[in-house]
Amino acid sequence: MKNFYNRRNLRTYCSEVFVLLVSAFIYSLAFPGFVTSRGWGFVAFFALIPVLAVIRNTSVFASALYGFVFGVSFYLCFNYWLPGFHKLAILIVTVIKGTEMVFLFLSLKAADRFFRRFSYIVQAIIWVAYAYLAESWFAGYPYGNIGYSLYRYLPLMQIAEFTGVWGIIFLMILPQAFLARYVADLFRGSDPSFVSYLRKNRVFPVVYILIFILWLTFGLARCAKWSSEEPDRYWRVAAIQHNHDSWKGGLETYRSNFSNLRRLSLEAIRRDPEVVVWSETAFVPSVDWHMSYSYEETDKIMSNKKTAKLVKEFVEFGEELGLPLVTGNPRGVLKDPSKGPVLEDGTLNRMDYNTVILFDEGRIKQSYAKQHLVPFTEHFPYEKQLPWMYRMLLANDYNWWLPGDEAVVFEASGVKFSTPICYEDTFGYHTAEFVENGAEVILNLTNDRWSGCAEAAVQHAAIAVLRSVETRKSMVRSTNSGLTCMILPTGRIVDPVEQFKQTWHIYDVPVYSSERPDTFYVKHPDLLAHIAVYLSAILLAVGLVLAIVRSAGRKKEVR
Repeated sequence: MKNFYNRRNLRTYCSEVFVLLVSAFIYSLAFPGFVTSRGWGFVAFFALIPVLAVIRNTSVFASALYGFVFGVSFYLCFNYWLPGFHKLAILIVTVIKGTEMVFLFLSLKAADRFFRRFSYIVQAIIWVAYAYLAESWFAGYPYGNIGYSLYRYLPLMQIAEFTGVWGIIFLMILPQAFLARYVADLFRGSDPSFVSYLRKNRVFPVVYILIFILWLTFGLARCAKWSSEEPDRYWRVAAIQHNHDSWKGGLETYRSNFSNLRRLSLEAIRRDPEVVVWSETAFVPSVDWHMSYSYEETDKIMSNKKTAKLVKEFVEFGEELGLPLVTGNPRGVLKDPSKGPVLEDGTLNRMDYNTVILFDEGRIKQSYAKQHLVPFTEHFPYEKQLPWMYRMLLANDYNWWLPGDEAVVFEASGVKFSTPICYEDTFGYHTAEFVENGAEVILNLTNDRWSGCAEAAVQHAAIAVLRSVETRKSMVRSTNSGLTCMILPTGRIVDPVEQFKQTWHIYDVPVYSSERPDTFYVKHPDLLAHIAVYLSAILLAVGLVLAIVRSAGRKKEVR
């Protein structure tokens, strides 16, 4: 086997690709998916060992190629539901994630070459940096982050109040990078004794076992503390699930959805909630637009006249409800402020924000505009730089929203709350900003109905679990089809509603006052990730310099 592996040929590369493909599939099983609806999170503790072993044994060029192969194959297995969103989505995501992993694999390979014996520590730091950078640019996409696979293992999630998901990633990658060195030797045919390998590197296993015990003990203690913590009050929330992708079907569907939302809300208020919550863009016609401009002025357009009539019905319902109503609803603004709402050619002079409104006492009291828009589908800022892609996206029915710029804190029934919209709850710093601004409860309004896949909604909810742990605030997820649920400050998911069903649920939400001290993560969001990024850059630069110096020294000795 040793000669086979050292004599690199087509068979060698095919074997390595096979290992990567199998590892990508096994790694995907750690998350909710088509094999298991909740995911086998424990798989993430060993699934990447063969991947790191292959990187150690292969060439630099092959590492780059393998990064793309692994990224594409993993996201094909993990995000198999993306074609339900749009046929282009699966192509865009897999190509982007595969390209990102080219740089990850090259960096991991460089760490292995530059740092030799302690390369596994550097590789764990690099993986944290990669995970952060992969969600921080325009096309940032947190799905598939290894730390979120542990959403059901609550004691292991509790350090997130200090480190965010980044500390969890580090502690999951570190032992795999260490063990990958041993597995790499097996691949090469060295056949070392595992016991002798541990003896030779005995400090790390002892230290990691102690760290793991502390990690678990801390988590158990924090779970016990927050499970027994008395909230400052309870807030009774009615979450309405109307089970329809609000954007599909046009005006008649908007009317049908509103009829269902109204019926479900009237059923729910019999249980005396303090607030009623609908989902993202549950009501599509812009209430703000029609209340800001006279109906007569906008009624010059027949379709707008019908929409205005539906908005009037919404306003009347909101007045009769007698409770604060929180719903997703676009905010229309003048595209050209120097002109009126209707242009001379009869079209609307309008641009939209994806917003949440608090409707109470017959008016919109507050609104929040989505800040982190979904790349390519809700926002594409590179029209001038990449006109061909901009035209392609428009041709495939993608439309753009304007991005918001303020982390709004609402107040209703004496409770301060914020409303990250759908995809925004996958980014820790967003929720931290809301809480820092005074939010006592997080209401996430989501539309995941488009996927038609229950596991896709569970993947989304699994990420949201970290937001409650990081901030120690309760979260209610009000969705149009699932996963509607409450998440406690421990990360425990409470009373998930059956998916793809028209229904409602009352949540008695524990409220922890904004006067309580913020968590370390809220005060310093993503600090560990920032450290990992800078430290990775410094270590790789230093490693490169040392490698050049060593190489020059060897050349002198030869002479």
